[in-house]
Amino acid sequence: MKKACKGNLPTLIFLFSLLMLWQLGAMKVNAAYILPTPIQILKKLWELRIVLFTVHLPATMLVTLVGLLISLVLGLGLAVLMDASPFFRKAVYPIVVASQTIPTTAIAPLFVLWFGYGIWSKVLVTVLITFFPITITVYDGLQSAKVEMAELLLTYGATKWDIFFKIKVPCTLPYFFSAIKMAIPMSIIGAAIGEWLGAQSGLGYFSRRMMTQLDGAGVFAPIVLLSAVAMLAVAIVALLEKKVVRWRGEF
Repeated sequence: MKKACKGNLPTLIFLFSLLMLWQLGAMKVNAAYILPTPIQILKKLWELRIVLFTVHLPATMLVTLVGLLISLVLGLGLAVLMDASPFFRKAVYPIVVASQTIPTTAIAPLFVLWFGYGIWSKVLVTVLITFFPITITVYDGLQSAKVEMAELLLTYGATKWDIFFKIKVPCTLPYFFSAIKMAIPMSIIGAAIGEWLGAQSGLGYFSRRMMTQLDGAGVFAPIVLLSAVAMLAVAIVALLEKKVVRWRGEF
């Protein structure tokens, strides 16, 4: 515990310094509708805690969870197929890359027109943002497996499934967890963007509503809450990674 606190000390000092600069800068501007202070944001977060935690946070987390699960299935499936078939990789890889050139803010309103203000328009925005890093990172992990080790197992009569589960999967696990840690904040961003552009609930929707009322602290409060949730989720994944990927040692 003491070692963990000591290791996080530089982060805490840097964060405290940024918050102090923000506080002083906002006090100098003296226009809360443009730049509220951290204290004002925390006060607003406390004032709105019931509606944020009981209505809008669950809505955003549902979109995030569904979108992330779909991205995981899609990304892992594409990565495995690309690793297994060079022809499939050559056919699909350019499309996967091209999907990331689509401006999210431009396509999201179309999703709203096609699927309405329900959950699926936001889920599609989340999937569009998150499946790419999962696909590419896991594919790189599968490709990192040593060819010599696979050839050695083949000489002992191992099947392709044996090679996949005994060599490729262990080699891919660190990449997989890295992909998850990247995808979690991106999925939350995707959900918030979808809600910002068209929704009836969610933290992105609430932030946009506060902006129309020129409530600067109300705009930032959902953003701070999203950031806290993302950091907590990534920390949980990092802890799980340490338990599962033991051979990497400390990282």
